[in-house]
Amino acid sequence: MPIEKLQIDRFLESGKNNPVLDVRSPGEYIHAHIPGAYNLPLFTDEERKVVGTTYKQEGREAAIKIGLDYFGPKMRQMVETVESLVDAGSPSSGSRQVLVHCWRGGMRSAAVAWLLDMYGFRVFTLAGGYKSYRNWVIETFSLPFSFIILGGYTGSGKTYILDELERKGAAVINLEKLASHKGSAFGDIGMPDQPTQEMFENVLSHELRTFFDKDQAAPIWMEDESQRIGFINLPNTLWNTMRRSPVRFMLIPFEERLKHIVQEYGTLNKERMAKAILRIQKRLGPMETKTSLQMLEAGDIESCFRILLTYYDKQYSKALNNRDQLQSLLTTMDCAAVNATANADKITQKEFSII
Repeated sequence: MPIEKLQIDRFLESGKNNPVLDVRSPGEYIHAHIPGAYNLPLFTDEERKVVGTTYKQEGREAAIKIGLDYFGPKMRQMVETVESLVDAGSPSSGSRQVLVHCWRGGMRSAAVAWLLDMYGFRVFTLAGGYKSYRNWVIETFSLPFSFIILGGYTGSGKTYILDELERKGAAVINLEKLASHKGSAFGDIGMPDQPTQEMFENVLSHELRTFFDKDQAAPIWMEDESQRIGFINLPNTLWNTMRRSPVRFMLIPFEERLKHIVQEYGTLNKERMAKAILRIQKRLGPMETKTSLQMLEAGDIESCFRILLTYYDKQYSKALNNRDQLQSLLTTMDCAAVNATANADKITQKEFSII
């Protein structure tokens, strides 16, 4: 059968059940890719550079010849790799369908698709390549989502409540988990490296589309975040939708939150904690910075965090009060302690009463 080009929606739908082969170079793939795609590079990063330079300096035909020199010795290995992927994915179904894409749906995907088609696979390529996929990602953030924003001062255990809501069947997106960062100046401590901005957007768009395609009217719960999470920025259109969304704000006593923060952060690396304090010293103030560092060095974690939590409460209050139409969006719930199960139950009961 002839190689068929699919538009992005059909390509991604088919990719749920068939291998997606990203034939871009390893560097392109590492920077960002379609979630779940397998990297089957036609060229290494260096080879891609050589072919590109040749194309600019000597023209298309010269570049193709060099590309063929690189491609030829890899053909058998590429076929066998894809064969293993297909067999591992559906060993009993007999399906030998694969999906192939490069950057713009040009020569790289065409070359690999030709090889796999010749061998006997049913091959589909992505019209417009990865570039069309990125357009799909960006369009996602402008969809009319229905969000409910979970708010609360630092140390309220909002992430754990989202986990409980998810266990109860709610649609939840954990932005901090996707960004590999807890949001504050201390948010990278004990966390894996953050993804690239592009990869974060790719994964986020897939999670959003999953819920939106299932039920456009169903609310999606997310934590109240600054637009910037570590080095990651929430896309402007999505951020604006979040700012217009209802907020369920948990009001938990300061001492309860302090106790939770000490338990969660008290065992983290002191040197990294000190560097994080210094990053916010201009806003924290010279006296508070000096005192918090002294308390940290002395091992008085509670006194150190008392200063920091007071600072973050002021910052959060300021950001919350700057929100347009705050009174019509905000619902406050008094919670006695940082207890994910109890507070998730209270939120769930409150939602039914609001509805």
